[in-house]
This record gives sequence, structure tokens and C-alpha cells, in this order.
Amino acid sequence: MKGERAPMKSVKHIMQESYLDELKHKREQSESPAAHSQLKPSVNCPLCEDRGIIFDGESARPCACMRQKRMENLFRHARMARGLLNCRFEAFRQEYYLSQANPQDRSYLEGALTALHASKEFVARCLDDYHGLGLILIGPVGAGKTFLAAAIANALMEQEHQVLFLVVPDLLDQLRATYKTDENELDLLDTAREIPILILDDLGAHNYTDWTRNRLYSIINYRLNQQLPTVITSNLSLEEMEEHLGARTTSRLIQSCRIFRMHVEQDIRLRQYQDREKERKK
Repeated sequence: MKGERAPMKSVKHIMQESYLDELKHKREQSESPAAHSQLKPSVNCPLCEDRGIIFDGESARPCACMRQKRMENLFRHARMARGLLNCRFEAFRQEYYLSQANPQDRSYLEGALTALHASKEFVARCLDDYHGLGLILIGPVGAGKTFLAAAIANALMEQEHQVLFLVVPDLLDQLRATYKTDENELDLLDTAREIPILILDDLGAHNYTDWTRNRLYSIINYRLNQQLPTVITSNLSLEEMEEHLGARTTSRLIQSCRIFRMHVEQDIRLRQYQDREKERKK
């Protein structure tokens, strides 16, 4: 009727309308482009948005970030120390192998260059077919053996080949730690046996027992039979290897590897320290 007042809304009715208005406002905000950009999770690769695939219309292609991820996984599983990741063949320094007492004596340099060339040849062959002979680099402490072994590993991993880099004293400690847990021991041994390229660094006069000798023999013998290459660095002569590892293991190492000797007049690490100190005093 004209002139009558509209009925007053109850408190409950007002609260319901307020609630519905709030829901409507939130929905409108969530549907706005700005809201979508805020809700969109951050991505590591803007090209593929972490899908690993880039779509071009009806076609698709792998994103470059997938190779980077594979590379990171290879380097992580190789178990190389961080300080060895920068070892590269092009960083090999010939001056460390020249005699300071007799600059005309190039015998150390010639031996080192022969080992360098053999290491590069090994990488080139493995890129084509990794089955075949490995390498043994023999020489005193600080002769650059580990540098070449790490350079081999880095060159192969950069081409997406699987490598395992084991420091022998650490390997022996791990094997001893798994003495009472056969499953873990088998996992470690199987990985070392079956990895396409194995590097055993610092095979020296460690505290070998019959048990650890048998484990090392198991790795070497399996890889020899499967023609899987092993790169070994050692400060032992072949006669000393036979004394510490046993005749059968040493015999299989000789059968499965090419052997190169490296010598220096002065420990390369000491030379590098001296060079750093000279630079700081300038």
C-alpha cells in the first residue's frame, strides 16, 4: 500500500547478504588476470614452465633445461669432490713438469704429455664405444694423476656419459661400514662393477685386509670380463701393487689397462701454493 514502509530486514538477513556479497567479491577477484598471475607458481624455466617440453602450435620439442637437469644428475651421482669439477684438459700446465734444476731436461714433461694424450684418446674412444681398455696413471704424490682422472670424468659427463669417481680409501671405509649389512654392500659393489666408466683414485698402500682385497678383486674382475673400462691413479709401482693387492688383482689390472707413468721434480700442489703466495705479495 502506498505510503507504507518497507519491512525492516532482520539481522540474520543482513548477515546473509553481507556474506553473499563477500563471496561474490572474492570470486570476481579470483577470476581477474592479476589474480591468476599471483596464484601461478614460480618456475625455474620460463621457456617450458618446468614441463620439459616446448609446444609450438601442434608440434612439441624437448626444452634445453632437460639436458641441464640430466647433467646436474650425472655430476651429482658421479660423487666427485667439488674441487675436481673444474679440472679440464685445457687447464693442463706443462711448466709444472719442467725441471727447475735443469731446464733442458724434458723427460718429465714428455711423460706427462704422453699421459695427457692417452687420456684424451680414452675420452674420444669412450664417446664412440666405452667398452675396452682402461688407464692406470702411476706416479708420486702431486704428479697430476688425479687432475687427469678428473678431467676424463668431466669430459665424459659433459657428453652425458655415466661415470663413478671413487677415492679408494673412502671406498674401503664404506665397504668396512657395510660389513654387517650385505644389502648395502651389494648395492655399492654392484654400482662399482656395472657403471660404464669407473675411476678409482688414490690406489695406494692402504690398510688392506683379505676381505677388502676380495671386494676390490670382485670389482676389477667383473669389469675386465665385461670390458668395462676403469681409470686408476696410484703412487704404487706394479711390484708394490702386487704386494698390497695380491697377484691376481694386479694381473687383471695389467690385462685391462694401459699404463702410464708421471713424474715431477716438485709436488704440483706445492708449486700452486707458491704461485698463489707470489700473487698475493704483488
